[in-house]
Amino acid sequence: MIYTKTGDKGTTSLVGGSRVNKDDMRVEAYGTVDELNSHIGLLAEMLRTQHEEHYKELKTVQHNLFDLQTLLATEDADIYARLPKLESKEVEALEQQIDSITAQLPQLHSFVIAGGTMAGAQCHVCRTVCRRAERRVVTLSKHAEIDDTIMSYLNRLSDYLFVLARLAVVAEGKDEDLYIN
Repeated sequence: MIYTKTGDKGTTSLVGGSRVNKDDMRVEAYGTVDELNSHIGLLAEMLRTQHEEHYKELKTVQHNLFDLQTLLATEDADIYARLPKLESKEVEALEQQIDSITAQLPQLHSFVIAGGTMAGAQCHVCRTVCRRAERRVVTLSKHAEIDDTIMSYLNRLSDYLFVLARLAVVAEGKDEDLYIN
């Protein structure tokens, strides 16, 4: 059954069963990562046919974000210890992808205005939701212990989404919309 009615009064269960308000900072953190994961799903589908390599990278990101959400949704230390962790190799993989994409792009001397193509615009939506998720995790980290790899991963992921946005525009032969003051 999809509905349980247990959340009708504004609470939800964390991993392990403890109940918290739906606006709890932990729920805000993993909920924003969930939102990011959905936006990345849309982006992946937009890139599937023309950028299969990046489609596969984004599917890996989605799996990593599910692990990250589970970690953020767990306050019980014993349960947390048994969960799959996000490893530093995942951050390093994003860095390698960033470097590879950046090598294919023209030098940047200005801020980029979001848009250019549908996929490019969606990359920027993902990037900004990723930055918000990162802020929510920072807020949570002031009250709960958060693995440094989670923070690094979200930070690097937003950088990856930025360069992927640029690539999505350039690969379609479009000009990037640059901010001119």
